[in-house]
Amino acid sequence: MSESFLHGRTALVTGSTSGIGLAIAKALAAAGARVAINGLGTDEQIAAAIAEVDAATGGSGGTRHFGADLRDPAAIEAMMRDLAAWSDGGVDVLVNNAGIQHAVPLHEMPVSKWNDILAINLSSAFHTMRAALPTMAARGYGRVVNIASVHGLVASKDKAPYVASKFGLVGLSKVAALEYAAQGSRESGGITVNCICPGWVETPLIEPQIEARMHGGSREDGVRALLAEKQPSLRMTLPEEIAALAVFLCRREAHNITGAALPVDGGWTAQ
Repeated sequence: MSESFLHGRTALVTGSTSGIGLAIAKALAAAGARVAINGLGTDEQIAAAIAEVDAATGGSGGTRHFGADLRDPAAIEAMMRDLAAWSDGGVDVLVNNAGIQHAVPLHEMPVSKWNDILAINLSSAFHTMRAALPTMAARGYGRVVNIASVHGLVASKDKAPYVASKFGLVGLSKVAALEYAAQGSRESGGITVNCICPGWVETPLIEPQIEARMHGGSREDGVRALLAEKQPSLRMTLPEEIAALAVFLCRREAHNITGAALPVDGGWTAQ
């Protein structure tokens, strides 16, 4: 199977200036896609992300940043129009990865946080999918990979809007998968819509939680103590491993994997 199987395809990855999103953008670029990234950051951080994705292509470049505020439907609509012009009609691969979190008990959750989390984690995916899927259907090939969470399958305390948004994203993906399941063919690749549901992923954002559980021991001790609360494998997933699954779902051979919510959680949801 060709490692450049996405040559000639265009991908959009939201929330891709760092972390899981950046890893996915780099992996898609390495598979031959021309990649549009979206996300927050300083000019320097955005330039660095573009450079990393460009490097993954072998130096051919072409990566572009789209800075739409994903809380704003009009901004998303404008971004998707710009992408259609940039990509000769529309994206072939859409990865909705952008997400935010705020953890407090439900009765303490600020309404503004509820609104922002639902807008970015759930509604933005509706807006991008609504724009992208018709063009995918016309071409007979399209991939939507929504990065949900283990919290799209099970709940935890103090995360009401996050859990609601991720459960909603899983449901939205299943509906879209059903609506587009018969489009395209085995030969063209068809249209698939899936969710990846990660548990603990090793990113800089969780380092403070690891350090808080080290209690004078090693970092590995801190990791095992943190994961013992939920994740039986006691191992975190790397962003590059999530990216590898996202890229596999883009293969033609994955044409009948659709409507799935794939846990990458070390057994968390098997309990």
